Amino acid sequence: MDSLRIAILTHATGPRGGGVHALSLGEALCALGHEAVVHAPDPTGSGFFRNAACPVVSVAAKPVAGPASARAGARIADYLAHFATPAACDFDVFHAQCSISGNALATLARRRLIPGFVRTVHSVTTVADPTLARWQDRAIIDAARLLTLSQIGALHLAAEYGVAAEVVGNGVDGAAFNPEPDSGEAALSRRLGLSSGPIFLSVGGFEPRKNTLAIIEAFAILRRDMPHAQLVLAGADASGDQAGGQAGYHAGYHARCCAALEREGLEVGPGRPVIRTGSIAQADMPGLYRLADTLVSPSLAESFGLCVLESVACGTPVVVPARAPFSEYLPPDAALWVDPGDTGAIAAAMRASLEPARRARLRNRAPDLLRAHGWSACAARHLPVYAALAPEPSPAVPFATGAAAWNVLWVPPDA
Repeated sequence: MDSLRIAILTHATGPRGGGVHALSLGEALCALGHEAVVHAPDPTGSGFFRNAACPVVSVAAKPVAGPASARAGARIADYLAHFATPAACDFDVFHAQCSISGNALATLARRRLIPGFVRTVHSVTTVADPTLARWQDRAIIDAARLLTLSQIGALHLAAEYGVAAEVVGNGVDGAAFNPEPDSGEAALSRRLGLSSGPIFLSVGGFEPRKNTLAIIEAFAILRRDMPHAQLVLAGADASGDQAGGQAGYHAGYHARCCAALEREGLEVGPGRPVIRTGSIAQADMPGLYRLADTLVSPSLAESFGLCVLESVACGTPVVVPARAPFSEYLPPDAALWVDPGDTGAIAAAMRASLEPARRARLRNRAPDLLRAHGWSACAARHLPVYAALAPEPSPAVPFATGAAAWNVLWVPPDA
């Protein structure tokens, strides 16, 4: 295959799922000989959350207050301003990783600045705001080709939208995420105030889909006879820009989690029973997985659950729901499986994860999983889709004009 120039667009420069995926995919594509440039709106002006081995573009953006639809609309407009000319659109393939970038590319396609775009659908969420719901649908329906991370994601798109999607999976960086300790772990442990443990880790902040409330309640059960146990809640709660303008951040859910901590007498802070890290540097994540005894991830809704794969790669046992997508890529003996609605079962699995013989068996599965889920293999699964969409040389097409082409809020009646 000839080398391709690929523009990958995500919703934000921070270390959340879509952005992490976009950078890792861009790096893997460049390693395969293509030019993949990762773009994201950057209202803070601080750039991407980590250095990347692929070209990146921080799209000019201003902080925006107001409802989620206003923030999402502003980010769509930022992308449209950035790609306003044919010169800025000099890529063979455009690949959206979110609804924000998908809507920007849909408008660019209507303006005939680009021939079409690929869209990876990480998740489809229920949103009350009609504008956000309309944008979510448009970023799926207007895509020329759809990708998803799991078979359950593809089945959902077929059932809800009547569209077909290719399953490309996810990847893990085996060079960074591995069982070998590094020199920075001791300092990270001191900074967080970790004790002799056991240490349980949850990644994703206070979010309904992460099932944080059930994790807190299960941990409270466990601490009744493990008074030195600690729970590390890593990552910031999803905000408007970082969550792609979706209604991922629920103030009411956050309040319920805080109330549960208070009700159970679980103090929060460095060295306390519960440690909330907020945003954590990507470079610290492998060490954090290794410092933890167990990753607790009984999620209610995931497109893949990359933190689970990263934890397994670091040799740390995982507690996951007995359902897809986890059952698609984890063998039965590679995890502790639970009903995510049963806090007692989650607590029991957390306890069972500490048994030495079980831990050894779980760790033995890591090399096989790494071989099956490297980023190079994931990137290679994208290439046939890109090749099918890359335009052949053709005469120039006149740019579209008129209100329908230039109004970013316009959605066709049949969408």
